[in-house]
Amino acid sequence: MANQYAVIGLGRFGISIAAKLFESGQEVLGVDMNEERVEESHPYVTHSVIADSTDAEALKAIGIRNFDTVVVAIGSDIQASILSVLLVKELGVKNVIAKAINKLHGQVLRKVGADWVVYPERDMGIRVAHHLLSPNVLNFIEISKDHSVEEVKIPSKMVNKTLREIDFRAKYNLSVIAIRNDNEINITPSPDQRIVQGDVLVVIGENKDLERFSKIG
Repeated sequence: MANQYAVIGLGRFGISIAAKLFESGQEVLGVDMNEERVEESHPYVTHSVIADSTDAEALKAIGIRNFDTVVVAIGSDIQASILSVLLVKELGVKNVIAKAINKLHGQVLRKVGADWVVYPERDMGIRVAHHLLSPNVLNFIEISKDHSVEEVKIPSKMVNKTLREIDFRAKYNLSVIAIRNDNEINITPSPDQRIVQGDVLVVIGENKDLERFSKIG
């Protein structure tokens, strides 16, 4: 069953998130005050509406409380961004992700209820550098100063072995939390799960251990 997402702010960042979710089969509502942006978003969302996200009545009218996750992707209007997050949380949305343009903005977004604050320019720079330094790493999420979750290409020497045979925890001090192949993902795979060519491991651990593992050929 598809989750329901609303993306408020249909600039480049908002559209890129909406399009990815929509391509993955999720229901996506696009929201913006700009009529032209709403028109341009039609190929990338399930529905889109012209609405002022700083108006509680407008948010109620589009049923914002019914969405599983709301992404507040408003660009340079910091006041509108903060007020939108505040209202969306007050209306009962459990998961709110908000874009911040600087650290102070991010701190305020957290104080008014954002569950996850993203810094697109900073995060993208970190991701590019990380990928250049560790080419086997396809994606990563920093969960603390010392720990991350990474998607890593399978080293050739591990193909056709089971997770039990590889023994990630003992040998690499890492935990495999999922295995992805094409568009399918196996969450919490069993120790007898056999890794095949093309699999991508989703692993969690300390950054120093992840870095060591990403360099295995």
